[in-house]
Amino acid sequence: MRIGLIGTGRIGTFHAEVLSRHPAVGSLLVADADPERAAAVATRTGATAVTVDAMFGGGGLPDALVICSATAAHAPLIARAARAGLPAFCEKPIALDLPGTLGALAEVEAAGSVLQLGFMRRFNAGYAEARAAVREGRLGRLHTVRATTSDPAPPPAAYLPLSGGLYRDCLVHDFDILRWVTGREVHEVYATGSDAGPTMFREAGDVDTAAVLLTLDDGTLATATATRCNGAGYDVRMELAGELDQLAVGLDDRTPLTSAEPDGPGAPPKPWPGFLERFAPAYEAELDAFLRVVRGELANPCDGREALHALRVAEACEVSRRERRPVAMAEIPGG
Repeated sequence: MRIGLIGTGRIGTFHAEVLSRHPAVGSLLVADADPERAAAVATRTGATAVTVDAMFGGGGLPDALVICSATAAHAPLIARAARAGLPAFCEKPIALDLPGTLGALAEVEAAGSVLQLGFMRRFNAGYAEARAAVREGRLGRLHTVRATTSDPAPPPAAYLPLSGGLYRDCLVHDFDILRWVTGREVHEVYATGSDAGPTMFREAGDVDTAAVLLTLDDGTLATATATRCNGAGYDVRMELAGELDQLAVGLDDRTPLTSAEPDGPGAPPKPWPGFLERFAPAYEAELDAFLRVVRGELANPCDGREALHALRVAEACEVSRRERRPVAMAEIPGG
């Protein structure tokens, strides 16, 4: 297959490397707003650097498109791919707001094209096992879920105003995987956040640490916490507690967690440094799944509507934090 990729930043470069060695990919085209950066990635991966306009027909359309550009360009590129009849994979989010998201989804649905979203945790072995355990009833009635995402260091200050905030940029992964693992919908959220860390968060109107209490539609209670300031390392976990058993995702010899018990485990010698290292196999698996979707071998494992559901939860959290009250999902448009 001939695959196009737009956006050659950190995640785009990773995806280009994965695609360049995939046996189903015969040729790879890469484009970026910075032509020099695209050229460097093309040289590194054996791809061909082109312009974005050329990607959409200058030398013939590719068989599918992978979108890893800056967030502001996601929705326009999704719409352009849909109108061109191109199956598209896009890193989350579709857009930073509901109108932009709904507009892009309308383009996809009108064209009848394929859009797969990059929620890579769905392709992680631990989360897949947790989902199977819930579905098979191994935990009994699920009563409590605890999810956490902790970055080892804050992003650059210039990124914050473009990120959409901690709920939309970071916790949206937890909101998606909570729905996917449990098979339930979020009914209500109560969210709070703290900007007591670096001043750049207050200047951007964002928080560096957040906590959310979510009530699912069957009464299961879930918490989701996130921080940009976890110096111990990159920590992404989920704990599921049922009447019969408990299960943890992300608990291994690289989890940046030290026991305070005298005989408990100490600090890991090599904690996870970031998301690319922690989820590298999952990123590869989701791209492999996308190529199988394009070839007609697999149903879409994460379509655009899934991203909409997760974004609506993040939107509810923003309302809850701002107004200091529980917010029912029925209050959020787009359901």
